[in-house]
Amino acid sequence: MGLPSNSGLNLYEKYKKGSKNLITDVKGVKVGSVTIQNGDVNTGVTVIFPHEGNIFQDKVMAGAAVLNGFGKSMGLIQIEELGTIETPIVMTNTLSIGTAATALTKYMLEQNKDIGTTTGTVNCVVTECNDGSLNDIRGLHVTEEDVFKALNSPSDVFEEGAVGSGTGMCCLGFKGGLGSASRVLDIDGKEYTMGAMVMSNFGGSGNLTIGGDHIGRRIKEAQNNKKDQGSIIIIIATDIPLSERQLKRVAKRASISLARTGSYMGNGSGDVAIAFTTANRLPHYSNTDIIETKMFYDENIDRVFEASVEAVEEAVISSLYHAETTVGFNGKEVKGLREFL
Repeated sequence: MGLPSNSGLNLYEKYKKGSKNLITDVKGVKVGSVTIQNGDVNTGVTVIFPHEGNIFQDKVMAGAAVLNGFGKSMGLIQIEELGTIETPIVMTNTLSIGTAATALTKYMLEQNKDIGTTTGTVNCVVTECNDGSLNDIRGLHVTEEDVFKALNSPSDVFEEGAVGSGTGMCCLGFKGGLGSASRVLDIDGKEYTMGAMVMSNFGGSGNLTIGGDHIGRRIKEAQNNKKDQGSIIIIIATDIPLSERQLKRVAKRASISLARTGSYMGNGSGDVAIAFTTANRLPHYSNTDIIETKMFYDENIDRVFEASVEAVEEAVISSLYHAETTVGFNGKEVKGLREFL
């Protein structure tokens, strides 16, 4: 997955790719998707599971960065305040976040009988992009049942491109969607992984840049004078022990990946990055007041930043590479990048 070796697209790569070149190269991370596609309807749901256990009872340390705030994602405030994620992360279209949040809440209540009774409530993380160019977004076609299907289909192998929540997305003048990649680092004699997943729906047409090559300028069909708007959701997972402060720093650097691919994060773009580590877990209940976690030595953290930037950059390009030409709402057609390669 990610970009295949025969894609003809050359990105600068300093770090080795993971075995699947997907976010699920981070052990325990899974992804589930449901695609909803029928004529004017091109939408869906994608879920990222930080680990295979009960995420509410065993939270992962996390950080988030609102790179540009034209968005409606839910659950970011608690990540900012407490530095944890306690549910799977759902991605869908803008007008379906309420439905997705209700379904995710029901899923968490079923798993945790203590929520809202003997303990507090739950902070569901639901993210979104606007797929209204290719999807009848006003039709509210995502149902709770669709969300449940995605929540009940975790896998370490998944499709990229115009599938799941990426079905109706457009990016940089081409068909966008889901993309993923991973990088492996040697740290203190042990291998660790940085994985990235994006839902790409951003960027002005004609601006696509791959490996420093401004390829978008040469593809006239993709130059429809649209300004940089739309949004992207970026999820970064790792098994490197990082603090919530360091994870926020990693999330912020996703903006570098966007710049490398041709975005300037325009006024109408909602660009959100969330980073979490599976190495630092925080229990919902504890018999002790002191909990031990590990962090990275800041003076040597640059390679963590660099590997994350590489992974996110490839994930964006992979989302374009795998997305097929789609005819959607009102007959609008958006071509996939491979038609021009």
